[in-house]
Amino acid sequence: MDWTFEVVVLPVSDIDRAVAFYRDRVGFDLDHDTTNEHMHVVQLTPRGSGCSIVFGDLPPQREMEPGSLRGLQLCVADAAAARDELLSRGVEASELVSFGDRDGSTFFGFADPDGNTWAVQELRARGVTPLIPAQARGRFGA
Repeated sequence: MDWTFEVVVLPVSDIDRAVAFYRDRVGFDLDHDTTNEHMHVVQLTPRGSGCSIVFGDLPPQREMEPGSLRGLQLCVADAAAARDELLSRGVEASELVSFGDRDGSTFFGFADPDGNTWAVQELRARGVTPLIPAQARGRFGA
């Protein structure tokens, strides 16, 4: 039996500000933004990922302090290009750090407006062999 890891609840203080940051500045795809008399819940997914972030105002989504999640990790085929893309969209990002010549040894980081932190790891292999093939992404709306 496969067990897939598909959602991380992200603690944020302002839902609309978080949507604007992750959708417009970081470039995640907005899967849904659901508001009704009982809740406001949002889900966004990085392109090519099988895992999404979710935040909202339901009690389970408010258990952690906004900004308390540290070290979430994204992987990209080209860290320098990804960092340049974020910088061009107004996201503050750390300098590239490399721990050697092996694939997977280059990183940079950024934080959202609440202080949740992300590491971005370069895995050049993702450019050759994506985790989720492009033809499968189209079936899931990504």
